Amino acid sequence: MKVANSVKTLKNRHRACKMVKRKGRLYIINKQIPKFKARQG
Repeated sequence: MKVANSVKTLKNRHRACKMVKRKGRLYIINKQIPKFKARQG
């Protein structure tokens, strides 16, 4: 999982990437390619 200051650029890595907010943190999840997971902070 990548941890980045800006999640916006990581969302553009693949069209299946989705933004999810959990427990005050911003996550990028991708069910097709799980290695594209990311978290902001």
